Amino acid sequence: EYSPFSGIEKGAVLQEARVFNDPQLDSRRCSQVITKLLYLLNQGDSFTKTEATEVFFSVTKLFQARDIGLRRMVYLIIKELSPSADEVIIVTSSLMKDMNSKTDVYRANAIRVLCRITDGTLLTQIERYLKQAIVDKNPVVASAALVSGIHLLQTNPEIVKRWSNEVQEAVQSRAALVQFHALALLQQIRQNDRLAVSKLVTSLTKGSVRSPLAQCLLIRYTSQVIRESSMNGQGDRPFYDYLEGCLRHKSEMVIFEAARAITELSGVTSRELTPAITVLQLFLSSSKPVLRFAAVRTLNKVAMTHPMAVTTCNIDMESLISDQNRSIATLAITTLLKTGNESGVDRLMKQITNFMSDIADEFKIVVVDAIRSLCLKFPLKFRTLMGFLSNILREEGGFEYKKAIVDSIVTIIREIPDAKESGLLHLCEFIEDCEFTYLSTQILHFLGIEGPKTSDPSKYIRYIYNRVILENATVRASAVSTLAKFGAMVDSLKPRIFVLLRRCLYDNDDEVRDRATLYLNTIGGDGSVVETDKDVKEFLFGSLDLPLANLETSLKNYEPSEEPFDIRSVSREVKSQPFAEKKAAAKKPTGLGAPPAGPASAVDTYDKLLLSIPEFSTFGQLFKSSAPVELTEAETEYAVNVVKHIFDKHVVFQYNCTNTIPEQLLEDVTIVVDASEAEEFEEVATKPLKSLPYDTPGQTYVAFEKPEGVPAVGKFTNVLRFIVKEVDPSTGEAEEDGVEDEYQLEEFEVVPADYMLKVGVSNFRNAWESLGPDFERVDEYGLGPRESLKEAVSTVIDLLGMQPCEGTEVVAANSRSHTCLLSGVYIGNVKVLVRLSFGVDSAKEVAMKLAVRSEDEAVSDAIHELVAN
Repeated sequence: EYSPFSGIEKGAVLQEARVFNDPQLDSRRCSQVITKLLYLLNQGDSFTKTEATEVFFSVTKLFQARDIGLRRMVYLIIKELSPSADEVIIVTSSLMKDMNSKTDVYRANAIRVLCRITDGTLLTQIERYLKQAIVDKNPVVASAALVSGIHLLQTNPEIVKRWSNEVQEAVQSRAALVQFHALALLQQIRQNDRLAVSKLVTSLTKGSVRSPLAQCLLIRYTSQVIRESSMNGQGDRPFYDYLEGCLRHKSEMVIFEAARAITELSGVTSRELTPAITVLQLFLSSSKPVLRFAAVRTLNKVAMTHPMAVTTCNIDMESLISDQNRSIATLAITTLLKTGNESGVDRLMKQITNFMSDIADEFKIVVVDAIRSLCLKFPLKFRTLMGFLSNILREEGGFEYKKAIVDSIVTIIREIPDAKESGLLHLCEFIEDCEFTYLSTQILHFLGIEGPKTSDPSKYIRYIYNRVILENATVRASAVSTLAKFGAMVDSLKPRIFVLLRRCLYDNDDEVRDRATLYLNTIGGDGSVVETDKDVKEFLFGSLDLPLANLETSLKNYEPSEEPFDIRSVSREVKSQPFAEKKAAAKKPTGLGAPPAGPASAVDTYDKLLLSIPEFSTFGQLFKSSAPVELTEAETEYAVNVVKHIFDKHVVFQYNCTNTIPEQLLEDVTIVVDASEAEEFEEVATKPLKSLPYDTPGQTYVAFEKPEGVPAVGKFTNVLRFIVKEVDPSTGEAEEDGVEDEYQLEEFEVVPADYMLKVGVSNFRNAWESLGPDFERVDEYGLGPRESLKEAVSTVIDLLGMQPCEGTEVVAANSRSHTCLLSGVYIGNVKVLVRLSFGVDSAKEVAMKLAVRSEDEAVSDAIHELVAN
């Protein structure tokens, strides 16, 4: 389409800007030039300081024009140019004059511009006018003042907070936008006071809000109050009746906002969901695409946690599969796949088959993931669903799409034993024409593990050897390894495998020839590499399970000798420095807060220290010590942090204290801990600190007993209690008499991550497969709106407290999906591996698939329960 701005250049437009200096102003021409300037600024062109200043001073001359349209353009360009402090004064008088003009449009826009470019000093001068504008009869002026207040709250909060009375009055306005903006500003003014926000919600839910926009805002604030009250452990759910009443509002957006708020309540019951599901079902048949999309997206989220509640909408959603809007159709299909019953699977697959060719890969991936979940839900339908996946695997598609299909087939094979043989054949047929090297190597690796376990392993050999003949060097090398695994596991195939491997000795690639030579010697049993069948299988299928950094260090330290390198001598502990905190300007507790000299690990150092204290010597082996958690602000009289030491049946809190006042000596220093919000903990021992002189770190301890092996959590309130004695600065001697005193510290929590030790693995895939699927648990979760995918990944890693593997904690910029691999050891020395798959939509809503494998079924369940809560 033709654009009036195509091809314009900054230099030419700046030349045109000289029209602002003409004695006889052409309002229309000036408006066109300002429009071009705004276009350049919004396209990312930057003006130099000189250019911006010249344009700004030229624009100020346009205040003499009487044209209302031109004046509005002048306001816009001044806002965009954001003049410096010494230039602002040039237009301040003109803007203040306009702010008191009889023309309402001038007043509103002058308020917006003044508040955008002014500083705190000038703001105090015009504060009186802004307060009057907030309660102005003209809604345009009032809204301008309120929106300006919302922006100013970020830079001058103390001034804006003085407007509470006027804003409270504006909330009662009959103008829809004024009420909306006033409510938004009033909530932001009170947002740090939970009680004030609760009172605001209580007063407004009684029926004084008329504006639909303000009503939507009030529903959101109500949801926030409900969430906070449920976190505080209040029994009844407040304001639910208000949300349910909003479902009968005449405005569609209010109805939807209330329905969505109800579905997002934590611990929502089926009875509470029913009225919300009913109105969303009505929206599914709406003539407006935005309502259909909003309803089906909300139902899709509900289906993740309450699939049975959504089944009543299935008939309506089936009609949306043919919707012209592909986003609506995709959401409808994925929701049906989550909520459908076993008898309707075949019919649903027929409908989806025609649909898949019309949508982009990103939508196809969503459908594939939903089909995998459906297959695991109804394992007897694996033939239908596996056949569907196999058909779409042979169609055109990008790497991520094909990878999603392959991953789904692999998951189905692992979870449903009856699906193994047909699934492996589907994968073998796919690699015949696969154009992606990575997928070919991964399929061959999986085939080498599962293929020998089938009833007829020989039927896969042809497919594997074809890869040796026809593929690139990387795939050929992977195929050689797969052949060797078949030879090691299936005795009847050994002669045939020997012949094929010998042919590989003449390959033109070094890697292929080297692997063939190694495997011939290995499975040939001539003793050059291994000696027994057990050694062969361990060599081919075992996991290295070592941190690569530790292996590298050990190899560098190894001195060649007659004694061979022993891999068992390599440490499996992930080297970390939990005590290497940043040295702030203020005095921070040191002592054991600083890393010990020498190679000993932090846990070893703490373990020896705690064993030397009689009160804790019977607690057994120390499992983990946390990084120090600060309990005081910087530059305060006393600096205190806490280290949490986790044992199987006990938790010991080590409080590192520093006295930063030279004129004081503290004695009998203890920490009084209130564990009323940590019901599973019982205090069993304390070790006070006898004396705490100035700038000399010291430690005091409090020990709690907890259920054995249970990851108990809770919040702890702390008070530093001591006897303070004055110190003579000249002699450095303390007075004999002291005064009892106490100092309130910050709260801290024992969280589930405290029971997880960060232990990495060098090869995650091998470690994952060696754990096996016996105790694997997989589920999907909605993480809600997030600033970015990176923030969501970081949050989950911090929540679980596990070690990221293979650099997967790094999220590419602007990525819409990401996979993160984590490993660790859970309390009780249970090895745990986690595979996280994230996806984010255009509304920044993040969804996550969590797969956990561990050596204990209860631990896998515990990880899921942690994320679910």
